Amino acid sequence: MSSLSLAVRDSSTMLRRNLLHARRYPSLTLQLLLTPVMLLLLFVYIFGDTMSGGAGRDAYIAYIVPGILLMTIGSTTIGTAVSVSTDMNEGITARFRTMAIHRGSVLFGHVAGSVLQAILSVVLVGAVGVAMGFRSTDASVLEWLAAFGLLALVSLAFTWIAVGMGMGSPNAEAAANSAQPLILLPLISSAFVPLESMPGWFQPIAEYQPFTPAIETLRGLLLGTEIGNNGWIALAWCVGLALLGYRWSTSQFNRDPK
Repeated sequence: MSSLSLAVRDSSTMLRRNLLHARRYPSLTLQLLLTPVMLLLLFVYIFGDTMSGGAGRDAYIAYIVPGILLMTIGSTTIGTAVSVSTDMNEGITARFRTMAIHRGSVLFGHVAGSVLQAILSVVLVGAVGVAMGFRSTDASVLEWLAAFGLLALVSLAFTWIAVGMGMGSPNAEAAANSAQPLILLPLISSAFVPLESMPGWFQPIAEYQPFTPAIETLRGLLLGTEIGNNGWIALAWCVGLALLGYRWSTSQFNRDPK
């Protein structure tokens, strides 16, 4: 059997393992999904008229849903950090190191499984948004495909970061705590209010981070707003974070266990 076919076989086995694990223990995924759904309900039905600046609740739900979708990705990748940390600290990863399997397949199983779960979570939260009145009637098929590709790319980038966090954490609780910025960053982005409405000293914090350009790009694709340079900036953030997370994760995985 060639090395490529061996890698594909072992990677598919690890992917199936992680998907079965998520199916048998869905409580963590459901708990992480609850945060973006509750924020969507809270900001639309409680603060919607005020936050819209007089534009109305329907206009605000169109504005907020793209940000909530990106927040969903950040939320679900926390489960990845917890899962990786659990495997590391319970000796499962050490056991895999001793087995005659392709080494990269262990990490690929976590990453591919997490990306699939994140996309499914985005679909579920998006369905809640549609039920609440979100519509994207002006987006073409190509723009919908680009939006889906952006969500998948953001998910891939932050999943690799979460894998690195999980492998470097001493326990599952520490992994969950270290991954909290993946939820907090969207809260201080343009997800809920435009940048120009923020205090001047706070605008650079909200602008120069990975979620804001991704949110503005997603809004442009789904709602027809101006994208500008946000598309290229979001792509650069995703590629950079994915490479950083990949190097970080593989270096920890290949390190000899103590």
